[in-house]
Amino acid sequence: MNGNLDAMLAAACGSGAAQQLVTLMNVPPSMERWEAGIVTRAELAQALNMALFAGLLDRVPTGRAYTDGVAREDGRVQFDHGALRTVRWPHCGALPPGEAAFTRILKPLGYRLNGTYPLDRIKMTGRSYAHLDAPEHIAQFFVSELHPERFSSALQQAVTNVVGSSADPLTPRAVAWLAELERDAALPLADACALLPILIRCFDRQHAVPRLADYLTLLAESAEMAWIATEGNAFNHATDRVSDVFAVADAQRELGRPIKEHVEVSKSGRVKQTAFQADPVVRVFLGDDGSEVRREVPGSFYEFITRDTYVDAETGRVALDLGFDAGNATGIFKMTAAA
Repeated sequence: MNGNLDAMLAAACGSGAAQQLVTLMNVPPSMERWEAGIVTRAELAQALNMALFAGLLDRVPTGRAYTDGVAREDGRVQFDHGALRTVRWPHCGALPPGEAAFTRILKPLGYRLNGTYPLDRIKMTGRSYAHLDAPEHIAQFFVSELHPERFSSALQQAVTNVVGSSADPLTPRAVAWLAELERDAALPLADACALLPILIRCFDRQHAVPRLADYLTLLAESAEMAWIATEGNAFNHATDRVSDVFAVADAQRELGRPIKEHVEVSKSGRVKQTAFQADPVVRVFLGDDGSEVRREVPGSFYEFITRDTYVDAETGRVALDLGFDAGNATGIFKMTAAA
């Protein structure tokens, strides 16, 4: 076990967390070598991914049941990517608008833009970020931005009402650590252990309890923005990279789990995706009189992806297709589109 990973995950998730997670997830081969006390950007990125994956399993019982089943068969999940939703809007409280709230974290961790995907049907833009040091082994981030200006003035006002109260979880000390990480591609272990819990908190809801009236206004035009109103910037889904997504879908269907009816296939034919329906959660809203109202809404979900290889035209190398597809993404996003 990589001692740096163990220490960081213990600081963020509790003692023994790392050992439990490595029974569920593949760890990049490069993590077998480490320098005690000095954390590389790749190690910190991997620790963040593992902690966020564990957090999603806590919120998604269907994903937990699947992952536990893989572990019982002595298998491990290959964490392919995590997805989160943002709002590109000038009225986001103390948070930078849209994906800027996360690129300031991802870039110091060693991530770079890998693709841009217009999601015009749902009035969003998706961007994928791959890790420079181990792009095929460290999970990517798929960050989407919703564009309120493409909706009605009523929705725009509701967006302002909801996200205008957002706080920024990044402390000045954390910003300084990220600057050091971007400069040196490494941090002292003590600083990395202090930074990781702060980074984890960034992947949560940063705004106050939404008003039910605002939520219903959002829901009438955008299921995606309604989801952001209750879940914020939490992982919308986490994805297991499997060798045959069709076989996995059939097996999960036979177990009676709520998996998508059809597999989404990219235009290239090399990227195939499906997912469970989002697990429902109960969230609190404020009624018109200020009283608390509880309502069941879609939470996060668990996805599966198969990536085929291709021959790179420039290098002649066989490479794994790490791209995404706008059509696939739009179809997968529907997993949270509940009335």
